[in-house]
Amino acid sequence: MKSLKNIFGHIWAVWGLLVFFTSMLPTLIVMSACFFLKDPARAGWQQKVSRVWMAVFLFLTGCRLEMHNRKFYQSGNNYIVVCNHNSFMDVIATNPFLPNTSKTIAKKSMANIPLFGLIYRWGSVLVDRKKESSRKQSYMDMKTVLAMGMDMVLFPEGTRNKSKAPLQPFKKGAFRLSVEARVPIIPVVLFGTRRIMPADKGFYLMPGKIELHFLPPVDPGALTVNELSQKVFESMWNYYEANY
Repeated sequence: MKSLKNIFGHIWAVWGLLVFFTSMLPTLIVMSACFFLKDPARAGWQQKVSRVWMAVFLFLTGCRLEMHNRKFYQSGNNYIVVCNHNSFMDVIATNPFLPNTSKTIAKKSMANIPLFGLIYRWGSVLVDRKKESSRKQSYMDMKTVLAMGMDMVLFPEGTRNKSKAPLQPFKKGAFRLSVEARVPIIPVVLFGTRRIMPADKGFYLMPGKIELHFLPPVDPGALTVNELSQKVFESMWNYYEANY
């Protein structure tokens, strides 16, 4: 039974890849208005078109998205959105569907992929983590995104969590950004993506339900970077354990 499930998961991943790239060309045509726009309008248009694109992708691959506690995401405010990271599906399920215009931090190398790289670039702050100069520039770019009133979406675990624990230790970048920019953090706990696209199974996809749970925003106030990181980590860990 398990072997049949794995076979189906690999076959379904082929279908998912076909859906993704078949729908990418019309998406890029509609999104090409970004060539003539500047942020935040460019990022806003990219996000709106991506929302339709990813909604079609999720529907055709048998995945459905649910949002919980969206009341914590108050209109008129911008946030640093901090998410747990279990799967490549996390990016698909977050940035396009957030209420505010947002950008996410992303690998610079991905922007070199033909056609897809344009879509990727318009919705991201790019970074080459191997170069200190690139890391510093991306940090300044994220501050600019926040100053424009947009959100930044960050995965403070850094890489996908392949362990059985709810979270891996957090890196401090998101929390230093919050303290220095005076922008609150809104934690988001994702459920379901680990099963739909497991990090340890390679080329694999399963239908299923993805849940985004918004937690109450955390204002940096007088907190230090370490205190803020620990507070957010504990709130996400406790919520995950209570609701998984």
